[in-house]
Amino acid sequence: MKKQKRDIQERAYARGYRAGLERRSKDLAPPAGPLHDYWMSGWRAGRADNWDGYTGVSGIHRMVV
Repeated sequence: MKKQKRDIQERAYARGYRAGLERRSKDLAPPAGPLHDYWMSGWRAGRADNWDGYTGVSGIHRMVV
């Protein structure tokens, strides 16, 4: 099994980061709980990168895979 499928906190962070980078609403976060916290921290990081101009090709190195 791949590590990606085992680490659900990292996946939640990555999905939140992508949502923030794509300027999606934080209402898309999972319900309250530990995954919600990881998702929101990723969303905040993605929004900050979006505001700083790290979008498209210029921000691909910052993207969490």
